[in-house]
Amino acid sequence: MNHPTLLVNSPNQEIWENLKQAITLSSGFQRWQQEQISKNFSLEEQIRLYLQDTLTTLAY
Repeated sequence: MNHPTLLVNSPNQEIWENLKQAITLSSGFQRWQQEQISKNFSLEEQIRLYLQDTLTTLAY
């Protein structure tokens, strides 16, 4: 899966890092993560998948 690359020192990267931290601390993400048994994705990929699932659900 191709994702846009953020520059390491860009303001966007700082925002993304803060957002990832907030997401990983949320109860919704933690519940979603527990449901993803035996899927060995990196934390970054898990966050992206969680956001994709969440946005898809909200679109209904």
